[in-house]
Formats: sequence, C-alpha cells, structure tokens
Amino acid sequence: MHTKISTNSMKMFALAAGMMLATNVNAHLMFGALGAMAQTTDTLTVRIKGMRCEECAHKVKTVVKRLPGIDGITFNIERRTATVAYNPAETCADSIKARLEATGRYKASAYSANDTIIRGMGLRIADMHCMKCYNRISQKLQPMAGIDSMAPHLDKGYIFVRYDANRISKADIRKTIGSLGFTPVNYYSGPKVDYAYFNIPAEAVSQATIDEVLILDGVEDANVNDRQKSLAVTFFTDETNAEKLQADIKAAGINIVLPPVHECEEKK
Repeated sequence: MHTKISTNSMKMFALAAGMMLATNVNAHLMFGALGAMAQTTDTLTVRIKGMRCEECAHKVKTVVKRLPGIDGITFNIERRTATVAYNPAETCADSIKARLEATGRYKASAYSANDTIIRGMGLRIADMHCMKCYNRISQKLQPMAGIDSMAPHLDKGYIFVRYDANRISKADIRKTIGSLGFTPVNYYSGPKVDYAYFNIPAEAVSQATIDEVLILDGVEDANVNDRQKSLAVTFFTDETNAEKLQADIKAAGINIVLPPVHECEEKK
C-alpha cells in the first residue's frame, strides 16, 4: 500500500531537520568556546637582577620567549621587574625562572607590591638658581609617597633624589618639578656630558618639540616647560657640541634663543 505524504508533513519534517542541524552547530560552537576558555593565561612578575636598561630587557625577552606557551612580556626598568604572561598547560613559573637562572646574568627573585625598591637619580635644573628655588621643589616633593631623601648641588645646578620605585616613578617626579616652573633633565657626573638651556616660543612647548630634539646627534635627554617657555637638553660632548646642537635644533624648525643672565634675588 502506498501512503501519500502531504505537503505540510514534508514542511514539518524539513523544519525539524533544520532545527536539529542548528542545535548541533550551536553545540559545536559552545563546546569550542568552552575549550578556548579552558586555555587560561597565568602571569608571573619577578624582579630581575642585572636588568638595568632597555637593551637588557630585550635580551631577557629573547631568552624567555624561547620557552613554549609564552604569550607576552612587559617590563618596568625602574623596578627591574618583568611580568610574563604564559599558558600553564605549556610551561610554568619554575621553568621561566630556571630559564633566566641559566643565563648566569639575569636572575629572577620574588616580587611583591609591598617591596621597597630604592633608586637614585640626578636631575639637572638650569632654572633652579638658588636655595629658595630648591626649597620650593623640596617642599613639594618631600611629602610625596615614595620620596626617601633629596640633596641639592646648587654649584652644579642639579639635585639628587632617592625614591622608592614601587611607590613613585621618575616620570612622576619630573612632572611634579615641571609643575613648579622648572625644566629638569637627566644629570650625569661624567666628563663627556654637557647641558644646554634655551627659551622657545609658547607654541613650541610640546611633546613634539621634545621628540624632535631627542633624535638629534648626541642628545641624551630633553624637556620643555610651559611656564618658563624653556627647552633643556642633556647631550654627549663626544658626539656633538653646543654650537652644532643649536644649529641642529634650529634646522629642525625650533626657534631657540639663549636666555638672559638670571639675577637671583637671593644673591642681591
């Protein structure tokens, strides 16, 4: 006996088949998503003895990236720490530490946010002319969390600051000094380092000016200040000199002039 299948029955059959297919597809996607979620990423932050600069950090990154399962590495040079993101299914914290230990130079140790990490830095401040100027800086910085001690060296125009890099950064200190109307740049005691200080137009007081100066021959550091309309530069004398530096800055389109001799009221 032959049974006729109605059009409605065929439509219902097709609909049911489609729903079953959709259910299978959704189940596949769901289980795939759960599988992806299962691939978690752990992080390890360690202090690294011997890592003092960007070049050191690059070497550490190269060594660690040779391990399987490393997803990324970030560094804090001031704290001398590295934070490694890794897949725990492929590697572990002990393997990462052992890899660093094997270099013989970059050894990992435990890091805690409660650690005290004392660092020191010298800042040349050409527009700090007297003890009154220094006192303004000291009164602003000393109460800040992380400042350990400060010492002025007015004869050489710089201050030395000891600070806890786990509480405050060099950039924060520079920014605070800049807010008082000073123009700090890195200070070094070596014989092949010198400093320059200029007045610039208000429109040139910008990060773009700093970036332009930093790429010039021999320039190690540069900073500007909007209150003083100033540009301060640290440069290496075996790579450039004051006259060439001025010419290079002007060639970069920055209009600089030497400031008048400052007459400090404290010395009158």
